Amino acid sequence: MADAEKTATTPGSGGQEQPKLAAVATEKAVAGSAHLQAEDDEPKPHLHAKTFLAVFAVCLIYMAQLVNLVGAGAQGQIIAGHFGDTGNVVWFSAPITIMTVVLGPIVAQAADYWGRKWFLVILTLFGAVGSVVVARATSMNMAIAGFSIIGIAFGTQPLLHVVTSEVLPRRWRGWGQAADMISNAVGSVLGLYVGAALNRTSDPASDGFRYYYYMTMACFLVAAVLCAAVYNPPAMPFQTQFTTAEKLAKLDWIGYFFLATGLVLFSVSLSYSKNPYEWSDPHVSATFAVSIALILCLVGYETFLKKDGMFHHGLFTGNRNFSIATFCVFAEGVAFFAANTYFAFQVSVLYESDALLVGVRYSIMMYVSAIAACATGWYCAYTRRARWVTVLAFLIFVVFFIYMATTTLESNKPVWFFPVLLGAALGMTLTTLVTVAQLSTPPELISVASGLIISIRSLGGTVGLAIYNALFNEAMGHVGDNIASAVLPQGLAPENLGAFIGALTANNQTTLSSIPGVTPQIIGGGANALLGTFLTSFRHVWIAGACFVALAAVVATFLFDPKKEFNMHIDAPMEKEDDLYSESA
Repeated sequence: MADAEKTATTPGSGGQEQPKLAAVATEKAVAGSAHLQAEDDEPKPHLHAKTFLAVFAVCLIYMAQLVNLVGAGAQGQIIAGHFGDTGNVVWFSAPITIMTVVLGPIVAQAADYWGRKWFLVILTLFGAVGSVVVARATSMNMAIAGFSIIGIAFGTQPLLHVVTSEVLPRRWRGWGQAADMISNAVGSVLGLYVGAALNRTSDPASDGFRYYYYMTMACFLVAAVLCAAVYNPPAMPFQTQFTTAEKLAKLDWIGYFFLATGLVLFSVSLSYSKNPYEWSDPHVSATFAVSIALILCLVGYETFLKKDGMFHHGLFTGNRNFSIATFCVFAEGVAFFAANTYFAFQVSVLYESDALLVGVRYSIMMYVSAIAACATGWYCAYTRRARWVTVLAFLIFVVFFIYMATTTLESNKPVWFFPVLLGAALGMTLTTLVTVAQLSTPPELISVASGLIISIRSLGGTVGLAIYNALFNEAMGHVGDNIASAVLPQGLAPENLGAFIGALTANNQTTLSSIPGVTPQIIGGGANALLGTFLTSFRHVWIAGACFVALAAVVATFLFDPKKEFNMHIDAPMEKEDDLYSESA
């Protein structure tokens, strides 16, 4: 009897447990159906031209920024060569990344109190002013000053991601970030092609870069004027809730100080490494130690004293997604600035003498990134998922860096394909990471969250550039020994070695041919040694980048998909409430 009763109540045996399971299954099915019905009944906003013009205006600002940033990276060697100071070429891109890191949180936080519009317009005009300074530069210091002024315009970058998200339904945020990536790609392609056409021979004596930066001035100016004309958002609550003194008091001034001073000193210390100082020299070691101390002060202050500053604790206490996205976007910044600074550089040194073809190679990445961003935006909107596509993107990054690290002097043809990998990874990561970060934070913190995310990305670029510059300079420091080992056994007199190395590195064929005892064989041996040293230097950069993105791929697996947040709610609509839902009513 006991066995019979046991059999009767065993699940699936026809006993009483089976109806219970059926009831539970029915209840779940009803709940799922109700959830889907609720989604179907959700009001569908009908957006009009005002919203899409606002998105277009901020995307145009993004495009102007990328035209400039690509110029700083792809043309940096030409500009530095024009002024005879190639050792400081990193200070064309570094001020832009530093300004993005420092100003991003300030602008993002202040925009909640004073509104978005005039920060976008006024700071973008600084980009136009800085472009004129670069175009008319008469020295390396003046050019660096121009790029520093341009960097002020990049303080708006978080707001670009904010506007394209908050004026659109949350389910479309992937599309909004894809629009940012498309404008990123358009600006990059424009910059590459025009810059290459103006400096096709890579002649340091050319004034092509001056015409280029007059063009970037026009891009910034047009973007600022259009934004002023078409982006007219309604006032935000904080704009009228506090007095000016109260608004200023709410900004994180102490945190800004620690961040700015620590980051600048960190970049300066690593730029000094092997350029020309050793690590034991106080120029490097003392500056580096002070920068680390300031950064530790920042961490302590933001952790224990300032809970509502640029590292607002509300961003990290809700769930783990924002913290993971922050780390991953830091690694993405490290990866992007490695490619932006060194890919075209390697191609121009090792594989192409035509600057236009160098630009064409790098532009492949931009086309692919735009396509990948669109596909990722659709995927996020349709499936409401972002986790595994983020992991996949970082794995593609890893493959790109591995391939670049294994290149040789004979890798001319394979290097044509590698930008496809880079573009796919770039288009996917920034689209998903910004989307996940914004959807995982309270709506009232979207500006602070975006400011922190974009600043952390630029921080990754700043740290990466400093590390890459130190690694690259350290490897290039052996160029004299390598050339000597190659040419002295072939009969070059030791007393002529210095002149030979100088003429070879400057690619001065006239001086090379006038050096006593120099033969075509000696020139060929020296050139191979020089290119081999460049190859080793680039390899160190790619290996370092691979380490960061490999770790990010692992960390990204711990993301979760915020499906419930992928809804049709609009956080900051441009339309009036009656117009927004009138058609659905």
